[in-house]
Amino acid sequence: MGERRFLLFAESAPLRAVAARSPEHTLDCGVRSAAERREQLKEVYERALGCTACPLHQTRTTVVFGAGNADADLMFIGEGPGANEDRQGLPFVGRAGKLLDTLLQEIGLERASVFIANVVKCRPPGNRDPHPEEIEACHPFLRAQVELIEPRVICTLGNFSTKLLRGDPTGITRLHGRAEVRTIGARTIRLLPLFHPAAALYTPSSLQTLREDFSRIPELLAAPLPPQPDAPLTASPTAEAPSEARCETPSGGPATGASPESPRHARSDAQPEPELVPESEIVTEQLGLF
Repeated sequence: MGERRFLLFAESAPLRAVAARSPEHTLDCGVRSAAERREQLKEVYERALGCTACPLHQTRTTVVFGAGNADADLMFIGEGPGANEDRQGLPFVGRAGKLLDTLLQEIGLERASVFIANVVKCRPPGNRDPHPEEIEACHPFLRAQVELIEPRVICTLGNFSTKLLRGDPTGITRLHGRAEVRTIGARTIRLLPLFHPAAALYTPSSLQTLREDFSRIPELLAAPLPPQPDAPLTASPTAEAPSEARCETPSGGPATGASPESPRHARSDAQPEPELVPESEIVTEQLGLF
């Protein structure tokens, strides 16, 4: 793969939310080794800490960039930080995070071996849904994470990340557990939509479904890496939409697509988590596992 440069500000974001573009607003994404990619990811992290591209920077306590293994084969992408995450600077540290840890253990994995991020890196006030302009402003950081971590499998948790990475309004209820091949920026991966763990905390049937869908992850990780794009990635006047996908059934064969759903403004797959987690129970540094 040749050298690629990645724009760290959304080209199609409102002009008032986009900083003046210059060479220092891009980074090279054509690095080869895991150590080089790790250092590039740290650079993206430092830039995210000072991001003011959307109004969420005015109310955040801290930027929740993500945490985990910077060379992970498996990546989880949720919606956005809650109150606990905003306070501690780490993703999924409440009850939903504990459930995620349990589900990982049940398939022989642990949090330290994966990378966890969100669609938006700053908490929306009152745990409201993120607005489209906020998602758009944060999308370049998410794309940079995908390109630099180079996962084989991405699990989207809930509606927002599923719709964003698929570029399609079809909801998680129709898509969960159905793997498909998608190209995100310069990385082609297998994408597996999953219910958000927070939804499973309140609905026993959703928890069972989530467990069943989680059981697909090992076979996806063991599958051959899909062919990667060869053409250099360049900044374009509009945000790049994810590529068309090929769905895969649990047996590995193609599956027919589901009809689209209208986007929901009210969150249906996650609930606020008011409880606080003792700081001694979590890692206290976002970059500790990089």
